[in-house]
Amino acid sequence: MNEQDVFADIPLFVTVARAGTFTKTAEQLGITKSAVTKAVTRLENRLGFKLFHRTTRLIRLTSDGEAYLNACRHALDEVTAAQTALSSNSQVLSGRIHIDMPVAFGRKVLLPALMNIVRPHPGISLTLTFTDAVSDLLREDVDLAIRFGALADSSHLIARRLTQQRRVICASPGYIKDYGLPTTIIEVAEHRCLVGTPNGPPSSWAVMEAANQPATYEPPKTHQFSDGDAMVDAAVAGMGLLQLPETMVRDKIASGLLREILPGLSGPDVEVHAVWPKRGQLSPRLRYIVDRLLELGAKGELN
Repeated sequence: MNEQDVFADIPLFVTVARAGTFTKTAEQLGITKSAVTKAVTRLENRLGFKLFHRTTRLIRLTSDGEAYLNACRHALDEVTAAQTALSSNSQVLSGRIHIDMPVAFGRKVLLPALMNIVRPHPGISLTLTFTDAVSDLLREDVDLAIRFGALADSSHLIARRLTQQRRVICASPGYIKDYGLPTTIIEVAEHRCLVGTPNGPPSSWAVMEAANQPATYEPPKTHQFSDGDAMVDAAVAGMGLLQLPETMVRDKIASGLLREILPGLSGPDVEVHAVWPKRGQLSPRLRYIVDRLLELGAKGELN
């Protein structure tokens, strides 16, 4: 038996295990039932153990067959991933992708990047949703999500870090005129603050303690928002202090509508991740987008 025959039998075995019968496998592959039976027998003889318990109507994996199936699935996934990575640049990509992202970062940074990414592939269609709430990727049929901050441990999600953003504490000149400028974290407790909600932007601040150690600080929850853009608008209107990633307030600071305060107090940079459900192998179009975003992040073009 040559090497090509050995590897040809493996995807057939996986198909048999999924189909549950030799007859269905033959129909799916467009070959005879006899050819399927011979291929499975050939594979069992080569391996030296039985893969299936056979009856006149059904087949069932043996314990050795279960273990071998898991190994084969993993190997096929690795081969598919390698093929996709090598060919995604030249493939004609098509299909719809649903991407969910934070409102301000999505509109200001990701949207222009995504337009450039998909332009060479007009067959790709995007569904873009913008929210600062935490979404359930599996329940809401999201293919890819962009998320700020630490990610909760999850066995059904895969995450890749795209970039990181400096955290900024700021207030409007009008607020500072009316309420004064805090110079320590203790003084912040006497101020009005704008924070998020449980399912939106953070309601706490990330700060650096005196020993240069990161810590969590709970500012006064004067006003709470589920949308980061609304928080920025409220800060510009003089309603309080806030802490957000720099992208969300950079233009307002540059125009003088907001002023950065307590620069030595704001905590460590916040990480930005691309997150997607663990559903087997990524589609070529989704892998293409993830790879391009990772490239842009590595070049510092997502800041």
